[in-house]
Amino acid sequence: MAKAYLQITLKINAPEREAAVKVYTTYKEPFLSGIAGAVSKELLVRDEDVQVLHGFNSEAEANAYLESDLFTNDVVVGLKDLLQAEPEIRIYKTF
Repeated sequence: MAKAYLQITLKINAPEREAAVKVYTTYKEPFLSGIAGAVSKELLVRDEDVQVLHGFNSEAEANAYLESDLFTNDVVVGLKDLLQAEPEIRIYKTF
């Protein structure tokens, strides 16, 4: 069970969401198998935006992911041309 969640909210126009889903599916397995403390990753889609919810064993591991090569060099680069605004990033601890 996750002890911390990283929530990233993305403003992406509906016609470009298929490309965003491709980025999500491309990097889901490398995230789960290669990022320390990663336990889950879910894509949440609604009319207003797209959210990616990442589960971690700890808050520190969630913060470390934001500095990882996978996030900065792959995910961010893959999404940058699709975004209509800066992503909203939040980390939550669970009790």
